[in-house]
Amino acid sequence: MTVYKSITELVGNTPVLDVSQLSPNPNVKILAKLEGQNPAGSVKDRIALSMIEAAEQDGKLVPGTTLLEPSSGNTGIALAMICQTRGYNLKIVLPENVTIERRQLLEAFGAEIISSPGEEGSNGAVRRAQEISKKNPDWLFLYQYANDDNPRAHLHGTGPEILKDVPEITHFVAGLGTSGTLMGVGTYLKEHKPDVKLYAVEPPSGERVEGLRSLDDGYVPPVFENWDGMDLLDGKRIVRPLESLEWTRRLVNEAGVFAGISSGAALAGAAKIAARIDSGVIVFIVCDGGWKYLSTGAYTEPIDEIAESLNQVIYF
Repeated sequence: MTVYKSITELVGNTPVLDVSQLSPNPNVKILAKLEGQNPAGSVKDRIALSMIEAAEQDGKLVPGTTLLEPSSGNTGIALAMICQTRGYNLKIVLPENVTIERRQLLEAFGAEIISSPGEEGSNGAVRRAQEISKKNPDWLFLYQYANDDNPRAHLHGTGPEILKDVPEITHFVAGLGTSGTLMGVGTYLKEHKPDVKLYAVEPPSGERVEGLRSLDDGYVPPVFENWDGMDLLDGKRIVRPLESLEWTRRLVNEAGVFAGISSGAALAGAAKIAARIDSGVIVFIVCDGGWKYLSTGAYTEPIDEIAESLNQVIYF
């Protein structure tokens, strides 16, 4: 067994699990890339490490530096894990209505939390972080939504891993959040296997599945634009909050994968695609584990009530 010297050496190389029992089409395989196996528990470990290492190499980040970042949880947690081990101060602008598990974990890793209004969601956290950054130019603002080292983490890591483990892939599906996963993985797959179809999953305009965003709501992440997202995507699948919860529960009940709600949304999108094609192999991203969502009752309480509460509580 390999002995690792740093927790960051455990980022990436996550397993792929066959969950084809959830496919509505017996001729279509559905495979789950289990990003919750990263050390801080989510796919965001990849981009946090990528952004920090790039800033170190550029000389922008040295011990004692203060970093600022807006986050609804997972990116903040990943940054906090790394910052704590490397001697950086971290301030996270966090919507006040995130789950308690997220706030506690950020505090455990030593991050300072700056609250933003819950009703403004992740976009409100971004706006407040931008305002704070202007007032504190000596702080390093990584800004995951516009940082090319976000999709590069997936261009050089997640994408090659998927093609190595699943060379027969025909479709790739991921939630549209910062768009880093879609842009990085999609670019790699299109370059090395151009026939692979790339699909984004997003909620309807005006509805909330946190961690995902609808481009129709007005905010388009700069990463999406800079990496030619509209040309790269082959399509989008709309998934509503109730569907996200239903498929999150199916993932744990039928495949034993205890995942977060945006992972259920991605699976729902994959199932919609599977139902419309004759045959194929679909890989989707399981963004994180479900343990940060236990306080919401998402896995045990009446599903209609939880779907309604998605508009009050930030789940990703």
